[in-house]
Amino acid sequence: MVTPVNSVKVAVVQAAPVFMDKEGTLRKALDLVETCGKQDARIIVFPEAFIPAYPRGLSFGAVVGSRSPEGRKDFRRYFENSVDVPSETTVALGQAAKKHGAYLVMGVVEREGGTLYCTILYFGPDGSLLGKHRKLKPTASERIIWGEGDGSTLTVLDTPYGKMGGLICWENYMPLARAAIYGKGATLYLAPTADSREEWQSTIRHIALEGRCFVISVNQYVNKSIYPADLACYGDLKDLPEEMCSGGSAILGPLGQYLAGPVRGREEILVADLDLGLIGESRFDFDVIGHYARPDVLSLSVNEGPMTSVSYCQGYSPGKENPTGQEDQGQ
Repeated sequence: MVTPVNSVKVAVVQAAPVFMDKEGTLRKALDLVETCGKQDARIIVFPEAFIPAYPRGLSFGAVVGSRSPEGRKDFRRYFENSVDVPSETTVALGQAAKKHGAYLVMGVVEREGGTLYCTILYFGPDGSLLGKHRKLKPTASERIIWGEGDGSTLTVLDTPYGKMGGLICWENYMPLARAAIYGKGATLYLAPTADSREEWQSTIRHIALEGRCFVISVNQYVNKSIYPADLACYGDLKDLPEEMCSGGSAILGPLGQYLAGPVRGREEILVADLDLGLIGESRFDFDVIGHYARPDVLSLSVNEGPMTSVSYCQGYSPGKENPTGQEDQGQ
């Protein structure tokens, strides 16, 4: 049974990774968690694909119909620095969460088999890995490097501060995906992103107003100088600006008001104290899954089953005429 509380301090980490360097980025992340912990933050949120990087601007040598050997070398580097779940990396992150008694939400590129996924990991204040969410639909060229998640990781967690969950970047433009998160009662809505456009601010303000929830949106701040010059496709960056991603991280209240940020042009930790009673105030006139819903007219069915490409039936082996594994009983 989760005992509710009236307020919580949230920290949002706008920073750059050590590009495509898992161990270097992990060390930086742990230092940043330490800084947040010293400010008594109880929820600490990192950007999309923080470990080992969001590879903005890189083509990986892919065009329609072909992939270059040089691009494969960059993908190998990305693949080898991505995060197995669980692994020593996730253990270290869990220990950091436990040290400070905080919920830690970390954006990683997850590796499973031969596929990478854009994933957010949830660690509890006891250090345990509570769950994860894999991005359902990578955007545009992201589909070259990341696989798709499924409904089994539409995670919303019970915490003393309310139900916490969310979606990654442009998943938040998927109305049905948002409805799936609202339907689980999220009051702390996380929106880690790689979108630094001004238009993104309209998106997160809309989500706050639509869901009547706190919205915690966090982006990286990235300059071209963090990219290793020995990338095989480093030339892809030639015509791009020095500031690759300006940030725009922010924390919003359930009526769309800014509680911290947006901040641009630098690395920064944003901190805000959330008055959790504002959820009740905000839902006086609008509750998207309650008194303002019309399930007799509009409803959503969500498939939360894990999707696998191969399934095995118990008792079946190749060459058997009877795939059920049961003996024929005759007529």
